[in-house]
Amino acid sequence: LHLSIRRQRQMCIRDSLFSIPLILSSQTQSKYIVIDQFGYRPNSEKIAVLRDPLTGYDASESFAPSFSYAIVEATTNTQVFLGNSVPYNSGAEDPSSGDRVWWFDFSAFTTPGTYYVLDINQNLKSYDFVIADNVYEDVLKHAVRTFYYQRAGYAKETTYAGNNWADGASHMGNLQDTQARRWDSPNDATTEKDLSGGWYDAGDYNKYTTWTANYIVDLLKAYQEQPNAWTDDYDLPYSGNGIPDIIDEIKWGMDHLLRLQETNGSMISIVDLDHASPPSSATGQSLYGAVNTSCTLASTVAFALGSKIFSELGNTAYATTLQLSALNAWNWAENNPNVIWENNSASYNSVGIGAGQQETDNDGRFAYKMRAAIHLYDLTLDNTYKTYIDNNYQNMHLIQWNYAYSFEQENQETLLYYTSIPTATPTVANTIKNTYANAMNTANNFGGFTNETDPYLAHLADYVWGSNGTKSRKGLMFTDYVNYQINTINDDNALKAAERYIHYINGVNPLNFCYLSNMYDYGADNGVNEFYHTWFGNGTEWDNVQNDLYGPAPGYLVGGPNPSYNWDGCCPSGCGSETCDANQVARINGQPKQKAYDDFNTSWPMNSWEVTENSNGYQVAYIRLLSKFVDVSGSLSINEQELPNIIASPNPFKNEISITSEELLTYTIYDLFGRIIEKGECHQNCSIGKSITFSGFYFAVFNTDKGQKSIKLIKQ
Repeated sequence: LHLSIRRQRQMCIRDSLFSIPLILSSQTQSKYIVIDQFGYRPNSEKIAVLRDPLTGYDASESFAPSFSYAIVEATTNTQVFLGNSVPYNSGAEDPSSGDRVWWFDFSAFTTPGTYYVLDINQNLKSYDFVIADNVYEDVLKHAVRTFYYQRAGYAKETTYAGNNWADGASHMGNLQDTQARRWDSPNDATTEKDLSGGWYDAGDYNKYTTWTANYIVDLLKAYQEQPNAWTDDYDLPYSGNGIPDIIDEIKWGMDHLLRLQETNGSMISIVDLDHASPPSSATGQSLYGAVNTSCTLASTVAFALGSKIFSELGNTAYATTLQLSALNAWNWAENNPNVIWENNSASYNSVGIGAGQQETDNDGRFAYKMRAAIHLYDLTLDNTYKTYIDNNYQNMHLIQWNYAYSFEQENQETLLYYTSIPTATPTVANTIKNTYANAMNTANNFGGFTNETDPYLAHLADYVWGSNGTKSRKGLMFTDYVNYQINTINDDNALKAAERYIHYINGVNPLNFCYLSNMYDYGADNGVNEFYHTWFGNGTEWDNVQNDLYGPAPGYLVGGPNPSYNWDGCCPSGCGSETCDANQVARINGQPKQKAYDDFNTSWPMNSWEVTENSNGYQVAYIRLLSKFVDVSGSLSINEQELPNIIASPNPFKNEISITSEELLTYTIYDLFGRIIEKGECHQNCSIGKSITFSGFYFAVFNTDKGQKSIKLIKQ
């Protein structure tokens, strides 16, 4: 079947080469022609999904695609590419979506511009989309800007937030974040601490230490793995200071994390904040929870990796502070391995402190300790940590189960990180990489890609609460495969698979829906109008993009399809004056799993947070994945345009690369983790890359008196 589909695709491409441009008349928009609403990179895979709903909320609808499809230039309505629709799975219904599907593959068309897909015979069109190398740059900026709106204790000035989302600094009043008190001693002034800063965790305003640390780690790795994705022009108060805005955001979160550390090295687990809309109107008291081992170990990871990155950025004083905090946290956790404290728990007299439960179990604490040891070893090269890693790595789930899955992407990736440390024990590193290779070569990983298990091309076996975050983690599993050089023969397929998860979130799904909020000014046509968030809550001026004065801010990733969604147990008639909407719950509950979503934000008892709430956890996973397909170095600055011609050949290379230049230059070669591999200077002719021992991708940055230029290097 799949061979037959591929042959039909090749015929479509062949036929398109002989198409004649045709000027077309106006068309009708069709919700059954599904594309990435932002667009595609020129050399990426591009497949429009044509859907006929059979099961679910839209089962009464139908669509029969034509055989002939075209890509049409949007401004001139000129046909530029011809092809054919190809049935998926011989026209059988897909149970995950309840749809019958066809594909229109236009990957061979690479010309930058703005286009739409046209069903020629029926004169039906898709949303417009862009083909460009920088198609995701603005999307990435707005996804990162959500952290600015999530900042606690930081004013959102009109200059940067616009009139729609301007607000004063929240939780800075009497007995709030700068005067936070213990959860069990709200009237005891001797317990007051300054725990200001940080981010609202999700749609609730609470600040959870473990999760904050995890967000910081993901943002650090997003920068570390793809430094060319990040700029200093996100239109934020700290833009233009010479530091990539993502680093400014990381430091904001890290400063808050430092305030949570006790003098003995332990970490306060949570700060519970009052809720109101807008955030600055919240006046209630801020209370903090007890310390525990899990959040202390999670913070150790953030401090250690942060120390490494800030040292490389030249901020050595801050790096030293973070290293000391990492070591103190590790030492406390070593001496206190099983200190448990749960927030919002009757067992710990903490009901009402926070919402989500961040405490973990023994396996979770062990995983955090392994992650902490790996990053401390990378930072210090102290063999104490290496010994712990080598003696315990086999107890991680990846090794125990020979199974890689998206719910443990962070743990799996940290094991892989160890293999990138030059002094890692070779046998351990080889075992980790071989296990990951085998674990990825399974039905739900590469098998889902090669067998085209999902007609929407982003296979996920289990859709649960936060499925969009899980989808993003799934994509990161494939980029990890490339970053850690598991098997370079499969790199192209791994990157193609990873990018499919971006397309899913951006619109290639059964809802023809962009899962980012309010992105209509930046390329989306049908997306999140409302979602569960205290600021943007039901009935406020920020409720809905279409119906209310402001709507929510742009760029938030919502939770996504959740087949286990249900209304509160008091429904349908025991919730007092609150309304239980049977039509709303039926719209989600019992749907095919990819359709178990709706655009709503009503709170209890309808519990919209189970499907539409945002989370910084979903956000950082999407940001990190999206950044893999953004490279701002590809757009030349004025200084780069003035550089003399630099020729690097051969590239790909086996042993070394010959550089030809018109004048003296210095160069630095970095790996994908931002580590310096080689540096030197070159005049007219020289050879570089001799220090590169492992195959994979690297970046060479060349500097002259006129400016800077970077070139991607490929070691065979």
